[in-house]
Amino acid sequence: MAEQRQGQATPDAVLTRIGQVVMLHHGGDREEARRRLLDLWTELGEDGDPLHRCTLAHYLADTQDDPFDELAWDLRALTAAEEHEGSLEVRALYPSLHLNLAADYEKLGRSEAARTHVRRARRAAGALRDDSYGDGVRAAISRMELRLGEGASGGPA
Repeated sequence: MAEQRQGQATPDAVLTRIGQVVMLHHGGDREEARRRLLDLWTELGEDGDPLHRCTLAHYLADTQDDPFDELAWDLRALTAAEEHEGSLEVRALYPSLHLNLAADYEKLGRSEAARTHVRRARRAAGALRDDSYGDGVRAAISRMELRLGEGASGGPA
C-alpha cells in the first residue's frame, strides 16, 4: 500500500509541495516562490532525499536574479541527481539539468562550458519519453545547440 494505491504510485508529498510552489512562480510571484522553495530546502536539509533536493534546486535556480546564484543552484541539482543516479526519474532529468547549466554558462560568457553541457544534454536525451515534455526538452536542446554553434553531430558547426 505504501508504494501502490489501486494500481497507481502514491503521490510524493514533497514533490507535490514543490509543484505547488512552481505553479506560484509560473503565476508571476517569483519572490514568494523563492522564499517558499528556500523554506523547503531548509526543511529537507543536506541529508534529504536526493530526488527531492535535485528537483528543489532545479526549480530554485529559476527563481534567482543573479546568474551566479542560478548556476550555483543548478550545480546543486546536478550533484543531488548524481547521488540518486540509478533512478529512472533522475535519468529523465539529466537532459534538462545539463540544458540549464548550458544556459547558465552561456549567460556568464563561458561558451566552452556551455557547449560541454549542451553536448551532455543531447547525449542524455535518449532517456526522455516521446511525450510533450520530452519533445519540449529536445527542442530546447536544439535551440541551445544553434545558439552555441553546435551542429547536430554534437561538434562545432
